[in-house]
Amino acid sequence: YVAAFFAGKKTYLMESFYRDQRKKTGILMDGEQPHGGSWNYDAENRKPWPAKQPIPSAWTFSHDLRALDAELDEVGLPKWGRSAAEAFPWPLDRTEALEVWNFFIEHLLPSFGPYQDALVDDAPFLYHARISFALNTKMLTPLELLESVEAAYRAGRVSLSSAEGFIRQVMGWREYVRGIYWAQMPEYATLNALAHHQAMPDWFYTGKTKMRCVSQAIHQSLQHSYAHHIQRLMVTGNIALLLGLDPDSVDAWYLGIYLDAIEWVEMPNTRGMSQFADGGILGSKPYVSSGAYIHKMSNHCRGCAYSVQDKDGPNSCPFNALYWEFHHRHRERLAQNPRIGMVYRTWDRFTPERQHALLERAAWLHEHVEEL
Repeated sequence: YVAAFFAGKKTYLMESFYRDQRKKTGILMDGEQPHGGSWNYDAENRKPWPAKQPIPSAWTFSHDLRALDAELDEVGLPKWGRSAAEAFPWPLDRTEALEVWNFFIEHLLPSFGPYQDALVDDAPFLYHARISFALNTKMLTPLELLESVEAAYRAGRVSLSSAEGFIRQVMGWREYVRGIYWAQMPEYATLNALAHHQAMPDWFYTGKTKMRCVSQAIHQSLQHSYAHHIQRLMVTGNIALLLGLDPDSVDAWYLGIYLDAIEWVEMPNTRGMSQFADGGILGSKPYVSSGAYIHKMSNHCRGCAYSVQDKDGPNSCPFNALYWEFHHRHRERLAQNPRIGMVYRTWDRFTPERQHALLERAAWLHEHVEEL
């Protein structure tokens, strides 16, 4: 079915694919209509983390893999980050994967939807399922998870928005990027539509940056080999795209750092969704933001060395000026995109002095990227 949907198409729309999948499987459907009257409950699933909300626990393991780690060292396999070989926390077989999954269904899924995009200091997991590694290595199957989530909703244990939010992630995005990969490879691996060629800053491998949101996401990734979708897209992916980093290097970083990163799912998410290197095959616009989005969805800015309120000063949040400079730099390609026309209308209303200040700040950031 996936191959048939993607055959002969040059551009795709995830929403069309997702709706077709819902109809095909009957999941959250009432006949030909979506259960509840809507296909999408994203508007209910974008809440920041409440200040006094306790951080939920995660279901983890403690496997001793030091012998395997030593074998990898013997063959000279290059590594960075923490191996966690003395207490590997991830499932190693289907039985353990089901333990993680059942814990999610019982304790985390009821609150997953509203807070799936939230970012919190020193809290890598929140209400996320943490089953992407098990799913991508086939310890679990997509359909059994989807049916389990629907059953939990039908039994009144979770809200429709939480159930649909999870189902969209798996049935929609995961299967959609699988189709993109098989339809577009091998050429997809070479795409660089925005002609980005900047080298990766060293802090992508150490987390030693004053940008608190980026430092949190990278340190967490080095520690746990995990980050949730908003951290990957709107923090590390966002700053990589704004800086114009080479998508080959960004691809290699995501593939190397995350436990769940198998090429068919990693590459379209990175090269397409995150870096817009495919020119719009997977997504209809670049996913970039200023510091305002991160400030809205996280508590990172509170303890950051930079000021998110400052737009172009010497201590301004780097995302702010880089956001505007990115659109200025790529105006010829992006200005006619109806989804981001408002960005250019806003830019054109800025005074020449304000435009100059933003571009000057962005130029300094590009020149001093290792110091950020």
